Amino acid sequence: MPETRSDAEAKRKVWEMIKDIDVTMMVTQDGEGRFRGRPMRAVNKEFDGVLWFFASAGSPVTGETREDGRVLLAFSDPSSQNYVSIYGMAEVVKDVSKQKALWSEPLRVWFPAGAEDPKIELIRVECEGAEYWDSPSSTLVHAYGYIKAVTTGEPPHPGENDKVDFTKKAG
Repeated sequence: MPETRSDAEAKRKVWEMIKDIDVTMMVTQDGEGRFRGRPMRAVNKEFDGVLWFFASAGSPVTGETREDGRVLLAFSDPSSQNYVSIYGMAEVVKDVSKQKALWSEPLRVWFPAGAEDPKIELIRVECEGAEYWDSPSSTLVHAYGYIKAVTTGEPPHPGENDKVDFTKKAG
């Protein structure tokens, strides 16, 4: 079982693992208690324990967030064998100056009117905790793992797995 860490290095590691992942699955709960997941893109330029997302005003994700702010974000980069899940509390924010600060031109695909589009709402996720799996990704490492499993009956060390608590001050 991984130990829960709250140090600055662990929090930086989470950011390093997720910052280049283009799409995360954001999971919310609907009014009937069913989990709903949809692809979203974090738009942070830096990370201080809060992740930001653009959403369409009146969309299911903003409605569900208003009803129950608990969210799960699932980041996956199979090419490097990096996986991160983050849970936290989300809120819907209407802030044109923040929209402009976070705006990047590829967002125009979903919001053709630009950063000041009145149909934009932001989702602010205050990260409470994370768990990550940082596995070796090379073919040789996988080949070694296979040979070890076959010859010893034991699985190889899968890589690094830790839990991170964002609610505690970094030690």
